[in-house]
Amino acid sequence: MNYKLFRIFVAKMTSLASIKLQKLCIGYRAKGNEKTVAQNISAAIFPGELTCLLGQNGIGKSTLLRTLSAFQNALDGEVLLTDKDGKERRLTELTDKELSRLIGVVLTEKPDVRNMTARELVDLGRSPYTGFWGGLTADDKEVVSAALKQVGIESLAERPVHTLSDGERQKVMIAKALAQETPVIFLDEPTAFLDFPSKVDMMQLLGRLAHEQQKTIFLSTHDVELALQTADRIWVMEAGGISIGTPQQLAEDGTLSRFIERKGISFDKQTMTIHVNHN
Repeated sequence: MNYKLFRIFVAKMTSLASIKLQKLCIGYRAKGNEKTVAQNISAAIFPGELTCLLGQNGIGKSTLLRTLSAFQNALDGEVLLTDKDGKERRLTELTDKELSRLIGVVLTEKPDVRNMTARELVDLGRSPYTGFWGGLTADDKEVVSAALKQVGIESLAERPVHTLSDGERQKVMIAKALAQETPVIFLDEPTAFLDFPSKVDMMQLLGRLAHEQQKTIFLSTHDVELALQTADRIWVMEAGGISIGTPQQLAEDGTLSRFIERKGISFDKQTMTIHVNHN
């Protein structure tokens, strides 16, 4: 029996979807004009899974993430979130404070901070709970220390953020999201600008956080082969819509071959590997 697939099946039978998309239409409104990027998206994202969003440049991955994060409005349809009490809520009905306790977001952009240590940046993850003055209690500090430890960067805690490598900085931002204690974490290209070992470490870390803490982790990435080896579920965003399934399912139904293969590039669905032909 494939244990990974069995665990996913059991999770579906015992837990509610953390996020539901119902006939979602995404895009932009500007000066009375409407540009649709993708439409009629109906899908669910579950806790305990690492879900990776794949797609060509310009297809709308960042637009989808921004819409799910409530950074921009949907053109039509609904996004529903299951809160910590198990109650299903419309994204549009949530206050900023409620959103900050449900969704953590890690963007690709480097944090533009000076004279701030890694710990102080992670401290900001507690802002949804600290009140107007932002003072951290002993419990808040314990949560921050735990987040640093979970990501494995305790030794970087007192380092100025601007002195960290790209990979170290990304881990600090993930620790900040963990300190926020949200059930959902969205990440936009978390492996961008990292060397290959750091990419692997990052994806394995996110997988562990999803599995061990039952968090809903949804990320966009261009690292296709790495996503196929580490993700529990894949979303492939194309002009005709979104195909969703386990990597194995999308390999078998031809979605991955259609998405990956070009002249000189082939996909082996048995080994889940991409080959560049040098002929």
